[in-house]
Amino acid sequence: MAQTTRRETETDQRLVRLVGLVVVLAGCAALLAGRAVAANPPSSARDLAILATLVLLVALAMIVKSPVRIRSATHYTAWTDAAIMIAVAVVPLSWALLCVGLGVAVAAFFIRLPLIKFVFAVAKNMLVAAGAGMVLLLVGWEWQAAGAAGVLDIVGPLSAAYLVTAFLDDILAIPVIALAAGTPILRRFQANWDLRLASFVVHYLVVTCTLAILQADSLLLLAMPPLVLSLHLAYSARLRQRVEREAWQRLAQATDALNDVDLDAVLISAVTRAAELFSVDEVEVELHGQPRLVRGNADGVTYDGPAADAPATTGTVIPRALEGHDGSASVGELRLRLRSPVKLSERERYTLRTFASALCTAVRNASAYEELTRVAAEHAKAAAHDALTGLANRRQLLEHGTERLANRHADGVTALVLIDLNHFKEVNDTLGHAAGDRVLVEVAQRLRREARPDDLVARLGGDEFAVLITGLPAPAIAAHRAEGLLAALHEPMSLDGMRISVEASGGIAVAPGSGGMAELLRRADVAMYQAKRSGQRTATYARTRDTADVGRLALGGDLPRALTQHEFTVTFQPIVDLASGEVVAAEALARWRHPDRGDLDPLRFLETVERSGLLPAFADAVLDQSLTAAGTWRDAGFDLPVAVNVSPRSLLDPRFPSSVVARLRAHDLPPDRLFLELTETLTISQLEVVDQVLGQLRDAGVRLALDDFGTGYSSLSVLSRIPVHELKIDRGFVREMETSPEAAAVIRSTLDLGRSLNLVVVAEGVESEPQRRALWEMGCTAGQGHLFARPMPPARLLAALHRGSGGRPGTLAPALHDEGSVIRLSPNRRPGGRNRGDRLPHLPA
Repeated sequence: MAQTTRRETETDQRLVRLVGLVVVLAGCAALLAGRAVAANPPSSARDLAILATLVLLVALAMIVKSPVRIRSATHYTAWTDAAIMIAVAVVPLSWALLCVGLGVAVAAFFIRLPLIKFVFAVAKNMLVAAGAGMVLLLVGWEWQAAGAAGVLDIVGPLSAAYLVTAFLDDILAIPVIALAAGTPILRRFQANWDLRLASFVVHYLVVTCTLAILQADSLLLLAMPPLVLSLHLAYSARLRQRVEREAWQRLAQATDALNDVDLDAVLISAVTRAAELFSVDEVEVELHGQPRLVRGNADGVTYDGPAADAPATTGTVIPRALEGHDGSASVGELRLRLRSPVKLSERERYTLRTFASALCTAVRNASAYEELTRVAAEHAKAAAHDALTGLANRRQLLEHGTERLANRHADGVTALVLIDLNHFKEVNDTLGHAAGDRVLVEVAQRLRREARPDDLVARLGGDEFAVLITGLPAPAIAAHRAEGLLAALHEPMSLDGMRISVEASGGIAVAPGSGGMAELLRRADVAMYQAKRSGQRTATYARTRDTADVGRLALGGDLPRALTQHEFTVTFQPIVDLASGEVVAAEALARWRHPDRGDLDPLRFLETVERSGLLPAFADAVLDQSLTAAGTWRDAGFDLPVAVNVSPRSLLDPRFPSSVVARLRAHDLPPDRLFLELTETLTISQLEVVDQVLGQLRDAGVRLALDDFGTGYSSLSVLSRIPVHELKIDRGFVREMETSPEAAAVIRSTLDLGRSLNLVVVAEGVESEPQRRALWEMGCTAGQGHLFARPMPPARLLAALHRGSGGRPGTLAPALHDEGSVIRLSPNRRPGGRNRGDRLPHLPA
């Protein structure tokens, strides 16, 4: 601010010195002219009339002029140079100087110029007249002799004199205007040079024609003031048209410069473009949504910060609210600042409204883009980070690791340390999940502190963590780094006034030559379980101790191709009402039609899929095929629910319920047409995220079934946690029920449990009529097995439904009893319970 004030003071001093020099030179010329007039005064009324007309002509030429505002100052273009040329050409130079000075003085007094401008105008025009007259004297110009000359004879002297007139007018006026406006002098000389040249040519032609006419009679000079006024009006109209056109062009350029998504760039363009567009000393933009003010001029920004901290300013302010054309809420205010009061023209006021509206739109767009960018960054972070610990999640680990492995030759050795907390379930069971979460957060912080800046620490889920180490000079260093990580975890931590120790096991694997991150994760997982089995803190992966099937390992590399080539197919085994033989549902069974290995069942590839990171894509493919088949059957008149097996790892994904619901909507199927079968030995059911996922699925209307019921050690505890609708008796109990009283007892207890909890019970592995009848007599209503049908493609199942059994479409076995027959039930036979709305029908009494 101080530098700006000092620069303005220096400019004002230069301006005063320049004006003073012009006044002194003009004063000398006036003294010489006065002495000459005193020695040779006008001698006739004719001379007095001509002198009076010249004074009037000069005054009129100066009064009728076109205004041009530059910042706080208004500048004018007039016919003064033409009037001066006529004066010096028709009367002696001394008379002409006095006529010019008196005419300019009269005009200046009439238009009430300030004193400094009054003095400068008189002095400048007298010097211009003196220069033109001296040229005419040097070339021997005599007006009395010119009366007998032709037009061509006066062109040469007038051209030389008028060039001097134009030169002196520019050389004296433009520096003063530039200093007053605070713009570079050279830029002022370059500005509107074409307009000044056109003005010069027009004025010169007018002067030449006027003098040619006056050769006939000098009194014709009396007719020149009206002629000059008419020409001036025509010229002013052309000048206004040009100014208007350039103003709209500058407005278009200024608004185009605001088309930016960066708010800082918008505000910088606003202050610099507006200062140029409106020719003001300073522009500032203040935003309402944030305490920010940006101030500057055509040269750039001078302040950008809180409005309360902005330096104080003086001068006239022209404010304009930043609102749209529709008068919508203002986002801020645009202020034009000038040193002196200025009244904007109607065109400038409209330009200001238009520019403010464009700036309002630009600020809103940039702010919206800034907010979208922020939200996108938050979503990207949330998608790549664990919500509890803030560490990277599995997705980011896979992406980052894949990128690192692509450059591992340049960055050294890459290794992965997979860490699993030992006995973490005891913390949850004893102290609660909140305490368990605090332990996980503390573990994450310790791993982050111990890891190097280039290492990536991730939480894969539950109590499993991973650290991706890059840039190792040798593979052996990975074991040393892993020991440091686990040692940091073994330090006791304080929890609710208790000091507990967290033990962990770590598996170390060095990046393989093929298989990518999926294989690196698998190897680290193998090593971690080796550490657990051996009771060691860490273990390094060794191929010789890897018990994984080599063929299964090779399948991992084929998975991406299998998904893109649709090699995974789904067959369906019908679920049948044991009494009527009617098909009431179908279970989807995934198969991999491998081009080299033939058909593979899930037992051979499911673990590989789960470890590969491609489980979501595989689950989506199976679900889509299953729902497509259900929709086809429904359109054919057989509205059958479809049961799909769910991998336990899918239940660790919070996005799984929304994905299932989205696919149901895409296939236009009600949620209750889908059963998701869960493995009864689901140990991860104790995790909170699994409970939330299952709760969301049930709330959405999707049915849940507990598969292989009775084969685990915690059937009842699992059943109390999982909101299921259906129990499926394992085929092993059905196979042994005729020879094993224990198997039959398990089936009866399961049926009793289903009735008490109002659950549907389905028997798997029904392969004979005696089994079917025995199950029905126990109270089981539905079953599936080879007795009714083997798994088949959806089209074959639809054909079998159309064909039916015994001419009854929709059935696959004859009914146990004829319709209407009286049946004597065993004492233990009671219909199994079910939920209202289940597709599985009640048996007739």
